[in-house]
Amino acid sequence: MKRKWNEVPTSTFMRQLFQTSDLPAFFRQNRQAMEVPALTEYLRQLCAEQGLVPERVIRAASIDRTYGHQIFNGTRRPSRDKVLQLAFGLGVGVEETQRLLRLADRSPLYPKLRRDAVILHCLSRGRTLAETQELLQSMELTILGGDSGYGG
Repeated sequence: MKRKWNEVPTSTFMRQLFQTSDLPAFFRQNRQAMEVPALTEYLRQLCAEQGLVPERVIRAASIDRTYGHQIFNGTRRPSRDKVLQLAFGLGVGVEETQRLLRLADRSPLYPKLRRDAVILHCLSRGRTLAETQELLQSMELTILGGDSGYGG
């Protein structure tokens, strides 16, 4: 049976990596667990798990329809903010959002940055994108999709 890439918690996997004396054997034994899916594949997987269609996620994420479909089919590389918007559109929590950011090759949310702290807080509480945007704006922070200086 093929093991999903995220079945082994990262902390466990890292401990096993540090304890191994035979790195090539470790890689062979864990080859499938180390295969990281493409962002588009992972987005489709999350949609399937939650019974969502991309159109609904894109709309909930307040992303332009064409641009959103280009993200889902892999022809556009999303900015950090677009990935965050998709996370809200999918209704995922902090862990899944951080995973989406990693798969998109974007920096993770960092709790010592005020804007990121607000976003993390909202994700952890299951807030909607609209509620998050309102809180960001009320705290005079750049809303998602605005010019945040994060490369997206």
